[in-house]
Amino acid sequence: MPQRITLAHSPDADDAFMFYALATGKVGDPDLEFVHVLEDIQTLNERASRGAYEVTAVSFHAYAYLSDRYALLPHGASMGDGYGPMIVARQPMASDALRGKRIAVPGTLTTAVLVLGLWLPGLEQVVVPFDRIPEVVLAGRVDAGLIIHEGQVTYRSQGLHKIVDLGEWWTAETGLPLPLGGNVIRKDLGAELTRRVSRVLRESIQYGLAHRADALAHAMRYGRDLDVPLADRFVGMYVNQWTLDYGERGREAVRRLFALGHERGMLPFAVEPEFVD
Repeated sequence: MPQRITLAHSPDADDAFMFYALATGKVGDPDLEFVHVLEDIQTLNERASRGAYEVTAVSFHAYAYLSDRYALLPHGASMGDGYGPMIVARQPMASDALRGKRIAVPGTLTTAVLVLGLWLPGLEQVVVPFDRIPEVVLAGRVDAGLIIHEGQVTYRSQGLHKIVDLGEWWTAETGLPLPLGGNVIRKDLGAELTRRVSRVLRESIQYGLAHRADALAHAMRYGRDLDVPLADRFVGMYVNQWTLDYGERGREAVRRLFALGHERGMLPFAVEPEFVD
């Protein structure tokens, strides 16, 4: 019997693109059975804290608290190279005007919240499901919202105004891409099984990039409020050369995120990320 591997990831266009080939049988391993579980990123972060899944997508912020149980796979990362989570509001405003304001955030362990604290500590945060943040901002229940996922390319059509792009700020601050989320694997699987799982997942990402139109058509089923050009743009932002392999610059970006988080009091301890070879 094939060994069952639970693969948990977000129901988003970029993750759907990554795992298109695996989900449709274009790639695989006869000795492994992958079971896909789709959950929002906050739920994935929480369940990873209990080791619920063998392989899961997590926020890098959450990984800081999971590194004893999970290691980072060398592929599957979402990196914002000069772009990333955005703060939006109903009306244009200067970024300094956010001091003392209430801001809707998509979960306390998201990387977006970690970077928000690095950029401007002390904001009053209200946790809201990520896909409802534009709605609560427009309704005036908060002063601003921190948007992730497809909201980064749809906020204008919803009548919202960008106050700051935290990915832009991060790259200006560090000269590095902003690591947002990655795929992790439970360490108790052992080295040989980890290598086999890693190979299949990398092949799936590679297949999607090589068969972009087919993978994009599959991903569109998960692209909330995205037409084809916007879906293509969004997928291109987060499934690219960084997704196939961090490279040294990508790994340095992860290390810098944790170092600054600890140095500025956002993380209670130093974190040394462990990457699977």
